Amino acid sequence: MSTTHTDRLRALLEPLAEQAGLDLEDVKVTKAGSRRQVQIDVDTDGGVDMDTIAEFSRVVGEALDESDLMGDEPYLLEVGSPGAERPLVLPRHWQRALGRLAKVHLVDGGEIVARVLEADEDGALVEVQPVKGRGRPKERRLEYGEVARARVQVEFNRKDDELLDEEGDDGAE
Repeated sequence: MSTTHTDRLRALLEPLAEQAGLDLEDVKVTKAGSRRQVQIDVDTDGGVDMDTIAEFSRVVGEALDESDLMGDEPYLLEVGSPGAERPLVLPRHWQRALGRLAKVHLVDGGEIVARVLEADEDGALVEVQPVKGRGRPKERRLEYGEVARARVQVEFNRKDDELLDEEGDDGAE
C-alpha cells in the first residue's frame, strides 16, 4: 500500500500533537514559489493560544529537520488553528461548535443554517433557523451521515445569551 507525502507527515506529527495535548486537524503541503509551504492546523476543546502554537511549531520544526520527509528543498512552516469559520467534519468539531451557527449542506442536496445545541458521536441536535426570518427556529436531530459538508458561520451582531436573559423578552432592563 502506497502512502502519500501528507500521510507520512501525519504519521510524524500526530504523536507530537498528542504529546502536546493537541488534536492534529489538518496538514497541507503546497508549492510557494521556490519553496514548499507546510500548513498545520491544531486545536483543543478549549482552543489554542499563541504560546502553545509557538511551542508546537518549534517541536515540529525540529522533528521535520531531523527527518528526511522534507528533503533538501527549503520549506516554510506555518502552524495555526482552524479559524473562526472552521469546517465541521468530526464529532469533536461539532462538540466544539456548541452554541455556534453553522451552514450545513445536506447529502440530499438541501441546505440549512442551524445553531448547534448538542453533539455526540452519531449526530447533533440543531436549531434550524427560519429562511429569511420567517417563522420560528425548529429543533432537528441531524445525523452526521446526512451531512455532505458543514462550516461554522461568523456572527457579527449576535447578543450574548446571558445579556439577552438579563434584558428579558422586550429588550428593556
